[in-house]
Amino acid sequence: MGFEVLLKGNNMIRLLEGLGVALKISLISVSFSIVLGIILGMLMTLKNHVINVITRVYLEIVRIMPQMVLLFIVYFGATKAMGINISAETSAVIVFSFWGTAEMADLVRGSLISIPTIQYESSMALGLNRLQTYIYVIIPQIVRRMIPLSINLITRMIKTTSLVMMIGIVEVLKVGQQIIEANRKSSPNAAFGVFATILILYFIACWPISCLSKYLEKKWEN
Repeated sequence: MGFEVLLKGNNMIRLLEGLGVALKISLISVSFSIVLGIILGMLMTLKNHVINVITRVYLEIVRIMPQMVLLFIVYFGATKAMGINISAETSAVIVFSFWGTAEMADLVRGSLISIPTIQYESSMALGLNRLQTYIYVIIPQIVRRMIPLSINLITRMIKTTSLVMMIGIVEVLKVGQQIIEANRKSSPNAAFGVFATILILYFIACWPISCLSKYLEKKWEN
């Protein structure tokens, strides 16, 4: 069934290294997305027309534009059109952070809106300014709501990193294709075994993260 090709040479190790590349890109991107998303989400709650227009356009671009197109624009467009030398991994981190920040910002905005107005008013009555209100009162509350959602974003990014093979990054799917091509004649059924193994690797990487998200949601609902 094609699984035997994984026992040849260091094919299995190569797949694991490819998965490591995908996980690294995902975790770096999520880290940027959480920080920038919280800041942008706070700005989106301000009643400022200019900020609202800019963030609305930004969110629509992310929702409409496929991630693959964004990867091509950043990697090929920036390199050729603007003469900027950006590595494929850096391009991937930029694109996934761009996408993740929009996702996080929208979630943060929704969480902030759900906070009762009385909490803002009570903080002001205690002498806290707007920044102190966010730091000491509002952010601690939304963090508990955002962590499970942030964890879900990690699993989505891990799966979406399969697109980075299109700009030459040797992640797990690209390694799988290389193994299949190298064993096309000796193992005609290699595709099934390799892609089934990749499926299992993605499941092993994402399932514990998904379980952690569900656990935190149930724990903090009480």
